[in-house]
Amino acid sequence: MAEPDKPENWELERFSNYLRLLARLQIDPALRAKLDASDIVQQTLLQAHEFRDQFRGQSEAELAGWLRTILANTLAAAVRRYAADARDLKRERSLEEGLADSSARLENWLAAEQSSPSQRVIRIEELVRLAGALAQLPDEQRQVIELHHLKGWPVAEVAAIMQRSKPSVMGLLFRGQKKLRELLHESGET
Repeated sequence: MAEPDKPENWELERFSNYLRLLARLQIDPALRAKLDASDIVQQTLLQAHEFRDQFRGQSEAELAGWLRTILANTLAAAVRRYAADARDLKRERSLEEGLADSSARLENWLAAEQSSPSQRVIRIEELVRLAGALAQLPDEQRQVIELHHLKGWPVAEVAAIMQRSKPSVMGLLFRGQKKLRELLHESGET
């Protein structure tokens, strides 16, 4: 019988918002009509469940990394189906690198005062909470926060891609961050 704190006993579904966030950050805007982040995540979780015996990690952080790898492979396969130039191996590697960068940016955003390696598990838990809170925001607020804070785009670029004025994007960003803080505070109290 496996120990209760071993990854094989952890629910993979609790990572779904985190994985969905990473998928949304990596799907090219031109492919969003063809690729749905929720479908990609569902396929990722199905594959993770199917191949759970292959997971050799011992921590939640290793489990999150393993799930990111499966997500990168699932995204690469989906992009290959819809984009002719996706067969380029550099493109597939850039998806993995992009996921790693997005995940690192998320961790850095949360880790301002938590730089100790011993707090890695806490950060993964916070990433899952952040992804869940982001999923509860109105779409435009979520998108502005993801593009500006998690992809690192300047407000002017976010405004251009969303076809909105800079002041409008700043308002969405302000309201989204305020609501996100409230949601994170609420989820931290339970």
